[in-house]
Amino acid sequence: MPKAKATKSSATKANDPPGCRVGLPDVPPLYGLKPRQQYLPFSHAEERLARARNYWICTTRPDGRPHSIPVSGFWIDGAVFFGTARSSRKARNLAHTPRVSIHLDSGDDVVILEGTAVEVDLADKQMFKKLDAASRAKYKMPLTVIPGSVFYSVRPDVVLAWTEKDFPNNATRWRFDRKA
Repeated sequence: MPKAKATKSSATKANDPPGCRVGLPDVPPLYGLKPRQQYLPFSHAEERLARARNYWICTTRPDGRPHSIPVSGFWIDGAVFFGTARSSRKARNLAHTPRVSIHLDSGDDVVILEGTAVEVDLADKQMFKKLDAASRAKYKMPLTVIPGSVFYSVRPDVVLAWTEKDFPNNATRWRFDRKA
């Protein structure tokens, strides 16, 4: 099925992060999405990313098969942070292909983030303190780092959001401009 014709994204609004364009998701024409003046504010996605207990991490195995698994994590400074064992399937997948899709539990209040996982240096004391504080606040426990573990940060390239009750009328895409 052909995709809908590309439409121009609206200019970044005052409540959206710098360096992003807001518009419609890329979907087939049968969804009936039409450019509009108003889109969801980025705070809609950000609040859900910050509040989420679990993040579904979707990676690709070296042979191309998908792998999805929930992880604990944090939304801090415009990125999702999560950790795992370096020997885990997701870490091995990310070592091969760092592109990742992350979504939240709800299908009624959807937030999907696409980006590239980058290893976090936990020897950076400021970063460790920030993650530890987030863990204590969210999960009521200190950040646990064991030998053989790795932490990742994923800044969004694209974020999609909508609510089931207002779909397709509030379906929104934020596309972030990343400098190489």
